Amino acid sequence: MTTLITYAGPGAPGAAVTRIGGVPLAVPGTQWPTCAECGGPLKFLAQFRLDGSGSALAGAGRAHAHVLALFACQNSPGSCQDWSASSGANAALLLPARGLRRIPRPRGRSVDVEKLFLGAAHAAEPYGAAEADYDSACAAWADRTGRPRNHVLGQLGGAPAWLQYDRTPACPDCAAPMRLAVQLQEGPDPVTAMNFGTGRAYAFTCIPCGRAAFLWQC
Repeated sequence: MTTLITYAGPGAPGAAVTRIGGVPLAVPGTQWPTCAECGGPLKFLAQFRLDGSGSALAGAGRAHAHVLALFACQNSPGSCQDWSASSGANAALLLPARGLRRIPRPRGRSVDVEKLFLGAAHAAEPYGAAEADYDSACAAWADRTGRPRNHVLGQLGGAPAWLQYDRTPACPDCAAPMRLAVQLQEGPDPVTAMNFGTGRAYAFTCIPCGRAAFLWQC
């Protein structure tokens, strides 16, 4: 079985739910993440509610233990290695579920707001597909619902559907392979889509060590 996440229309930009886009939430005092390569602020991409094991949840009806917030450098697309889990050109923040507030926006005349946000918030809902393979599940969902395939936003947990070779990161603390929390597609609207070079992104966690990692392939 594959748990897809599908586009559910416009979302509330500041809600503490699984969503694509909007504004990032974190514990008070958290600074907006910056790129280790160019020094500029990262673009906020998405947040996901996680259960106690690190599995991502869609919707708002189930208790969750963590929130995973994802960022990537889009200051000069292609210049910084935002596709790499180790470059510092992206960020995956693993946060407690409670007490989150909006991260203050970076200040300064040189800050380009369009490079901080996607421009829209998309709500997400889960869909349990019988197919074990992600691509087969996407095709079957589109056939069953009559909706465009680009309304599949990705999958929750499971095994990564790699476009190239397996790049599962090891936890920097315990060295164990990290667990896939969510796999992402760019999104249904090209104007406000995430930029993965028309590929897919993968976010991993190691809950015992409080670590998260993010990368993409095309």
